[in-house]
Amino acid sequence: MEHIKTYNRIEHQANNVIIEGPVPASTLENYKFHRELTSFRPSSKQFHALLEIAALADGRIIIARTEDTIIGYVTYLYPDPLERWSTFQMEDLIELGAIEVIPEYRGSGIASNLLRVSMMDPYMENYIIISTEYYWHWDLKGTSLSIWEYRKVMEKMMASGGLLPAPTDDPEIISHPANCLMVRIGSNVKEESIQQFDTLRFLKRHQFRNYREGL
Repeated sequence: MEHIKTYNRIEHQANNVIIEGPVPASTLENYKFHRELTSFRPSSKQFHALLEIAALADGRIIIARTEDTIIGYVTYLYPDPLERWSTFQMEDLIELGAIEVIPEYRGSGIASNLLRVSMMDPYMENYIIISTEYYWHWDLKGTSLSIWEYRKVMEKMMASGGLLPAPTDDPEIISHPANCLMVRIGSNVKEESIQQFDTLRFLKRHQFRNYREGL
């Protein structure tokens, strides 16, 4: 599958933040990575991970920056081969792998605009986009929000990019009621891919059904 990337950019006038992408690795290398972007790993290692994703044909990085310093980002790439979501190796399914904004700029609409810029690329209509949300990854302490308050904020943010909650029988997601699968199905996605994705969402149910039919 060809991965066409169309660059888009907006300026967040309230705090002079530029939101742009998809950004190639060659451009990312010219920026500094804010030391407070540590939600997933130390900032230097996370920046290295972003450079690797940006270098992939299927990888997409959208950034928020103040002049030459990255203060937020969102990543898109194929699901990890060890994840449930790569079971069928669907070419038109990609995962929103991470979204992060430094504490100083949270609540100012940066994260929502990262998602909006992501979806400004018309090629995103060719994808089923998923995001797996687990409460243990949320910054409950830093935001002083309860699990359900954070879930509400997260859902509103994801809706900015057209991602909505979808049911699944994935064991990790159903292990806690606050966890959820967020999904956006592009307008150009074929019906057979949507049906295959529905099977993937309820993989355990289909595996059990196939087992019973084989008895």
